[in-house]
Amino acid sequence: MAHVKAVCISENKGERKKPVESVVVRENHGIVGDAHAGDWHRQVSLLAQESIDKMRALGLDVTAGDFAENITTSGIDLVSLPIGSRLKVGETLLEVTQIGKECHTRCAIFYQAGDCVMPKEGIFVKVITGGTIKPGDTVESVPSP
Repeated sequence: MAHVKAVCISENKGERKKPVESVVVRENHGIVGDAHAGDWHRQVSLLAQESIDKMRALGLDVTAGDFAENITTSGIDLVSLPIGSRLKVGETLLEVTQIGKECHTRCAIFYQAGDCVMPKEGIFVKVITGGTIKPGDTVESVPSP
């Protein structure tokens, strides 16, 4: 079963996020206290541990939050989810709004490895139903209405 490996937040955009014990997710907003929360389509970001492991295999010392993702998952192929897919993560309901993103500036990770997984393998969601998310919570794809 797919699950949450880590939940991470940052006070400012453009910086690595720090793992925390749990996050409060608010409907139509995102993660309370995170710089990327707000009334837009990229309220929460997700990246698979499997993607982070690819970068570790290239010799980088990276872990959850280093790609500025809010939720690190394991056991679900995030990039194969079409836009509009819904995920039940812990007690929350999230809807996929974007796969990958364009990086306008090259981050430190790109310069170290010559590549970065977030632009190709990270996904973004909006919050349909809020609640709390913590490591160990299950992640499952659920039917869209």
